[in-house]
Amino acid sequence: MKLELGYVDLRLVELYDAANPRGPDTAFYVRLADSLAAHIVVDLGCGTGLLTRDLAGGERRVFGVDPSSAMLAVARRGPGAERVTWIAGDSSALEVWGADLAVMIGNVVQIFLDEEDWLATLRDLHRALRPGGVLAFESRNPAARGWEQWNRDQTFTRTEMPYGPLEEWLDIVSVGEGRVHFQAHNVFVATGEVLVVDSVLRFRTCHEIRNSLAASGFAVEQVYGDWQGGPLTDASRVMVFVARRCEL
Repeated sequence: MKLELGYVDLRLVELYDAANPRGPDTAFYVRLADSLAAHIVVDLGCGTGLLTRDLAGGERRVFGVDPSSAMLAVARRGPGAERVTWIAGDSSALEVWGADLAVMIGNVVQIFLDEEDWLATLRDLHRALRPGGVLAFESRNPAARGWEQWNRDQTFTRTEMPYGPLEEWLDIVSVGEGRVHFQAHNVFVATGEVLVVDSVLRFRTCHEIRNSLAASGFAVEQVYGDWQGGPLTDASRVMVFVARRCEL
């Protein structure tokens, strides 16, 4: 999988935690790990490792896996990074770890545009978990049509950075067949440099994700519509899945 510019340009990567700070999502996954008394946890698509390091308390063994060397470079120098085993790679790097919990955060599941890539990832996660282990992740709810707010007027920000102001906004290119093509504009005001990150996300329905999980050896236990455990409705911005590994 070719990595987008936002995952490889170190300036943009170093902004990631500021743009995606700890919030109700990270709190949800930490609570889940605690409620399961999880001893081994896998964070696939760990990025800069904000959640990964939070999960790595006490005697818990945590694996942070990501294909971006730039993301992992930031993760490895964060506080508590020494408690995590960091691995460069995609799901094919997962081993038979007997994990109690595997998570995918930041709507990372939406980068899998091809169905076979998505199913292969789920099979790799199945292999990494122990029998009865739990997989949890979230995906934006297509029924809420959140991309309709992805325009300059509603997403423009200006942030003061060590190298000068950075202006950012989103624009939609196209929407169709369950895919949203958009561009993230990044303007380094001091130099006039413009970086445009071109992205496509797959918006699977709840039904489609349930079918993918069932086909990959998972039984869905919960689908929440928010980070507090509320029900999923058409207005829910997010779909939070909690599934348990079964035998294939």
